[in-house]
Amino acid sequence: MRILLIDDHALFAKSLEIALEGAPEIERLWTLADVKRAAWEIRENRPDLVLVDVNLSNISDEDGLMLAKRIVQDIPGTAVVILTGYDLPVYRFEAQKIGAKGFINKNIEPDKLLTILQQIHVGHSYFPSSGDGIEYIEELTDSERTILQWLSDGYKRKEIADRLHISERTVSNHLQHIFDKLDVTSSLEAVSKGTKLGYVKPGYK
Repeated sequence: MRILLIDDHALFAKSLEIALEGAPEIERLWTLADVKRAAWEIRENRPDLVLVDVNLSNISDEDGLMLAKRIVQDIPGTAVVILTGYDLPVYRFEAQKIGAKGFINKNIEPDKLLTILQQIHVGHSYFPSSGDGIEYIEELTDSERTILQWLSDGYKRKEIADRLHISERTVSNHLQHIFDKLDVTSSLEAVSKGTKLGYVKPGYK
């Protein structure tokens, strides 16, 4: 296998290279830290698998899921795998929706990682449950995600209404849809569950 890793942490990238060094299944493993060159790199060197982290904040304004989506759309046939420490249900769901072939938690033994990558290489997909008992329920719309985030950041309904240029009643309707989708009954529960699912980003404000 020829594997390209797109990650903004040099230490992790080097650790992965060392961990998988010598594996007969891997012909080449190399890292790319310049996201702008991703498409060129893939077209030029034709990796069998492209591993992408969700958080690329040190090297890109877009996250790994956005990058993965562009790769899948622009270079059909590319096997993209999300390899990340951000193992949240909403991210796993998004990875599946955009056409990634797998979603792997970075906290994994090298031997198991190699086995999973081999399975993906021959055509299988890998999207395990997180095992935390909290799974994706029903997708929130972009507006609902924004409202839930602002609710988490401490904004009141009137403030959210003013920011979105809508009525408080409309905000309340959105919140009720959020409660129904997340199967909760209060704003506090919605924020708590939204955080565990990955919809709410602490410190976003």
